[in-house]
Amino acid sequence: MSRASRTTDVVQRAVDVAVAATGLVVFSPVMAGVAVAVAARLGRPVLFRQLRPGLHGHPFTLVKFRTMRDVDEGRGLISDSDRLTGLGRVLRTFSLDELPTLWNVLRGEMSLVGPRPLLMRYLDLYTPEQARRHLVRPGVTGLAQVSGRNALSWEDRLAIDVWYVDHRSLALNARIIVRTALTLLRREGISAPGESTMPEFTGTAQPGKGPDVV
Repeated sequence: MSRASRTTDVVQRAVDVAVAATGLVVFSPVMAGVAVAVAARLGRPVLFRQLRPGLHGHPFTLVKFRTMRDVDEGRGLISDSDRLTGLGRVLRTFSLDELPTLWNVLRGEMSLVGPRPLLMRYLDLYTPEQARRHLVRPGVTGLAQVSGRNALSWEDRLAIDVWYVDHRSLALNARIIVRTALTLLRREGISAPGESTMPEFTGTAQPGKGPDVV
């Protein structure tokens, strides 16, 4: 790791702590309102918890608001599209379901900006190059999210993550945060074509395009 990258990571961690702590206070009324809505529509638990790979692939418990009903084969609630509720779609559109992840940022498990934390079962499917996305903390938002979000192919998404790892800087992080706000306002890339969220990652078929997204 270069000296510039180490400096970026140290300063970014300080920014993460300050912004996450402030955000948890400022958005506490919004979070309370979302919690009440989720409890009324989906019941308890209000929060969704799942192990995700963090820095160097070490697992941590990601915390978000629930947006889906539980799996219920008897009622046909099996796929994500079946389980995703109207409330859930609204929360995902404006990323309100992500607000509890500020706790993950404050705890040092995530950063404000970085590759999104995916699923533990994907770890064995990455190529060595794709696995480099875990050389930094996962982010609440990231370069892939502002370059197409879930509308990107898996190959392109992972290639962009690795490009971010190699080119991260405070200036790039600031641009990503600004572009995140614009992406949310435009409601772009919320789901992959023909999917309610993102299709399952089953391994890489071909290299992604990578860096022509900044």
